[in-house]
Amino acid sequence: MRILYLTRSDSVHDQRFLQTLAQSGHEGFVWRLNSGKYPTPEGVTAIEWSGVEGGLQSWNLPFALKELEKAIQKVQPDLVHAGPLQDLAFLAAKTGFSNLLAMSWGFDLMKDVWVDKLTEHRTRFALQRSKRLITDALCSADKAVELGFPRGKICIFPWGVDLKHFSPADARQAGLSWREEMGWEDKRVFLCLRSWEPNYGVDVLLQAFEAAAVIDPNLRLILLGDGSQREDFMEKLEGEKLKDKVFVGGRVPNEDLIQYYGAADVYVTPSHVDGSSVSLMEALACGLPTIASDIPANLEWVYHNDNGWIFPDNDIDALRETILNCHPTEEMAEHARTTAERKADWQKNRQVLLDCYQQLLPNEGK
Repeated sequence: MRILYLTRSDSVHDQRFLQTLAQSGHEGFVWRLNSGKYPTPEGVTAIEWSGVEGGLQSWNLPFALKELEKAIQKVQPDLVHAGPLQDLAFLAAKTGFSNLLAMSWGFDLMKDVWVDKLTEHRTRFALQRSKRLITDALCSADKAVELGFPRGKICIFPWGVDLKHFSPADARQAGLSWREEMGWEDKRVFLCLRSWEPNYGVDVLLQAFEAAAVIDPNLRLILLGDGSQREDFMEKLEGEKLKDKVFVGGRVPNEDLIQYYGAADVYVTPSHVDGSSVSLMEALACGLPTIASDIPANLEWVYHNDNGWIFPDNDIDALRETILNCHPTEEMAEHARTTAERKADWQKNRQVLLDCYQQLLPNEGK
């Protein structure tokens, strides 16, 4: 089967899906919406074109649609796999291609669909013209059902992580030397990898951590990532209260993250909107108990006082108190790893994707 994979640009998720496609026995192609140069796994053919700047907008939609129609005509795919819903799945649906597998990226169903009437229209249009839907969390699937998509045609599976690479022993070994270099051997270290964007609540974490560190000066924070809130964050991070207590590492290649998971005692995900977070899964796989906001997607992974702690979303005071009073134990670390082994093994979860492809083979599963 010839499969055309549509995405915005490139991410850890994209690479994982494309590598699975390359190893599947199907003939794989990828078409990316945004302009730029992106790595493509061997065995998958990238369809080259200029791309667009600034995402799919009303003014560039006709151009992008025309270019996608050219790509479909060139590839002659049996199946198009496309997401997020409001741009790539919508664009694929606009071409009239009939065998469409839409994929939710979490935020598109959990928030973006309700931003305005246009995004709601695009979401409904894409779903109505899709044969199947992939989601990474039960909460996202529930939203799709609310929008009228048949539950029986939804493939639900966490996108998973490499449990061999992200393991407690390897993380601990890599992180120990990093803590020694920082002089943080006797500190309680927290880690957050969420993007510096409004959806992910990093501003809430900074305010809560700043207040907690005044009370307990032995607290430390590893803050990785970047985003549109960088200017505001850096002003706060360079202030007297935080400058010696927070390590700012920027964007880090996925393969290099393990030393930071190993250096931390607790992972923090303060997101307001999310699907199944890959960094959360990686943290659990490394045996890190996690502080998580009580949004539906996080509650599918983090269990209060079992493998982590839950706080009310956007509640700075509650997060401060959780930071001060959380005490990770070996038992919690073991429960974190067990959660990842049970639910986040990409080598197992990828089979759901391949089964979903199989259901959409010509003359099968329709």
